[in-house]
Parts: sequence; C-alpha cells; structure tokens
Amino acid sequence: MTLPLQGIRVLDFTGVQSGPSCTQMLAWFGADVIKIERPGVGDVTRRQLRDIPDVDALYFTMLNSNKRSLELNTKTPEGKEVMEKLIQGADVLVENFHPGAMDHMGFTWEKIQELNPRLIFGSIKGFDDCSPYVDVKAYENVAQAAGGALSTTGFWDGPPTVSAAALGDSNTGMHLLIGLLAALLQREKTGKGQRVTMSMQDAVLNLCRVKLRDQQRLEKVGYLEEYPQYPNAKFGDAVPRGGNAGGGGQPGWVLKCKGWETDPNAYIYFTIQEQNWANTCKAIGKPEWAEDPNYSTPQARQPHIFDIFAEIEKFLANYDKHAAVKYLSAYDIPCAPVLSMKEIAADQSLRQSGSVVEVEQPGRGTYLTVGCPMKFSAFTPDIKSAPLLGEHTEQVLKELGYNDEQITQMRKNGAI
Repeated sequence: MTLPLQGIRVLDFTGVQSGPSCTQMLAWFGADVIKIERPGVGDVTRRQLRDIPDVDALYFTMLNSNKRSLELNTKTPEGKEVMEKLIQGADVLVENFHPGAMDHMGFTWEKIQELNPRLIFGSIKGFDDCSPYVDVKAYENVAQAAGGALSTTGFWDGPPTVSAAALGDSNTGMHLLIGLLAALLQREKTGKGQRVTMSMQDAVLNLCRVKLRDQQRLEKVGYLEEYPQYPNAKFGDAVPRGGNAGGGGQPGWVLKCKGWETDPNAYIYFTIQEQNWANTCKAIGKPEWAEDPNYSTPQARQPHIFDIFAEIEKFLANYDKHAAVKYLSAYDIPCAPVLSMKEIAADQSLRQSGSVVEVEQPGRGTYLTVGCPMKFSAFTPDIKSAPLLGEHTEQVLKELGYNDEQITQMRKNGAI
C-alpha cells in the first residue's frame, strides 16, 4: 500500500502532546518521522503517569507510534554535525520548545534555510510573538484559559471549567498538521520551504469562534436568547457560561435516564430542533404541546425550557440511555448517550472502524489507543508501536554515512 507521505522525512523535535500528536499523524500518513531525543532522557512523557514500572508510559506510546527514535545531544560538535546532515536531507522539521530554544542551539530559521531551502519548519508556541503573554509557559489549561474556552465553559453560578478534550495540546497539533500539509503542497509548486507557526491560544480560539459570535451579538442586543439564562436572568458584558446548552440556536441539555442514581453516566444529550418540534412532542408523550401557544415556538418555549426538559426526563425514567437514544432516533431527535471511557474502550463498532486500535508495544504487551480519525478510501494507516528510547540511533546514523567506529566514538563523547 502506497501511503500519501511516503518518501517524506520529518525531524521530530517535539515533546509531551501538542507536537507529538502532529508528527504521529504524519507518520500514520507514511512519513519517516525521526524523533530526536536527549540521550538517556528522552521525551518527558516516557516517565509520566506510568502504570507499569520502568516501561514507557501510555502517555508516550499513544502519541509517538510509527516513529523512529534517535538519541542526539546537539550541544556537542558531533551532535550539531549530525543535526546539520539531518536537516539537509529532511522535508519537515517540527519543534515545540520554548521561544528561542532552536536559536540557542544554533539552528535559527535563517541557518535552516541555508542548509535546506526546501525544508518546512513547523513550530508550536503558546502564544504569537506579538502577544503580551509570549513569555508565558503554556500548557493545556493555560491555552484553554487564554483562548476563550475556559471563561465560557461550566455553569453560570460556578467558576470557569476546563474541558477534558485536549483543546490546547492535540488540537494545536492538528492545526499545525493542516499548515504543514498546505506548505508541502505549496512546495510542489514553488520548490521552496517555509515556516509554519501555530500558537496554542490561536488553536483554542479557532474552536471558540461561536463564542466570539455570541460576544458581538451580546454587545448589540444585551442578551443571548438561546442561553438558559434568557429571559430569567441578567447578562453581563461578556459571554457567560451556558452549562450544557447547545451553542447553535437549538436548545439542548443533558437528561437523566434509568439508572442515574447509581451510574454517573446514565444520561443522554437531548436536542430540541425547531423544525422537528411536532415530532418531538409525539415522542415524549405531549402531542398537545405542538399547537399550544405556550410551547409551539422557540420564543414561547425558552422562558420555561427547564420545565420542558424536566418533563422529558420524567418520560425517559423507564429507558436506559441506549434504549432512549434508539427510541428518540426513530423520531429524528438529535441525541446521544453519554459514553464513559470504559464504554468507549469496549465499543466494538469503534474497533471495527479503526477509531480504537490494539497495538503491541515492546515491554508492555497489547494496549488500546486512538486510531486515525479520518477514514480514506485509498489507504488505511497501520498503527504500530512507539519507539524505545534510542531504538533507531545506529540505523539513522548509518543512513547518514557514519560507520561503527564513528558511532562508538560518538557514544564516548556524549553526542548520542
């Protein structure tokens, strides 16, 4: 099977999550991704949140599959020489160091262009260079806070709440991936590489555009009619937290199902579509609501939307979440069960589609990880194990022309 990025070499100078999620996807698409790691240390996630002593943590293996690992100390003369050779033969270099780290290594963008004008340099930072927070050390929740997600998540009578989804980390990696693929396409036309920079703040903000929409609407009219607070509470001057409300103008909420007293995930998400209101009324045993002026329009329903959801919960009391979704779907009601991670792990349909895959990892055995989310008609990525620290050091160096004696000397000198 020919993969779309076969023949593309990527130098992976990233760690933790944002960068590795991007380079892992490049590897899934067929690129030769060489993960460059500090000798004897490697990516910090190899040791974080371990479930098996002295074995690479799932945090590492689930973000670094299909790559090769090269131990390299770029602070040594020999290490710098190896790095220069790697750059000369690479198509893409990706890094997520703190600002200026690559420059301090001696590999400024200008130097990289001298070595290889076709190279595409991908860089992840917490904030853009013009940001007042440019020197702030950015992590997942820092990015969520600065990107607008945190202030708009949670309930209106409580503090801002972070999302469990990696909006700052993996989301930034996927945004950079889009930029790198665009740059590779442009290089086909121009023959020249370029720098692609992605800030974590920008990646979060890009997923919060509807909240920026709401901010402008709020400033115009002073309220947001699709939020649960309307019309029973006052709005401030910024977009508030909306609990579990739908953000697209269709009221929705998380509703209890049979078993909620003992199962914290015995819930569904239920959406009331304006164009499907009559059908919804039939489904929940309230056909009279379809023509009742107190319920027949979105404007009429909004003042007592929670009373409506409470009635729907009463109707769902005898349905477990899966039965509820099956029943409601017959009426074209947008809904879904709240699936726990335990249920996700056991879901056979996700296994069948390749969205969840089993991978054999040296020293660990079989573990579950997320597969490629995109499904292609021409190829299917084969998710393989993550590299052991330095597993491919000699292999990569020999590809660059070094012999056994030179490699041994490099080890003595601390270059690898």
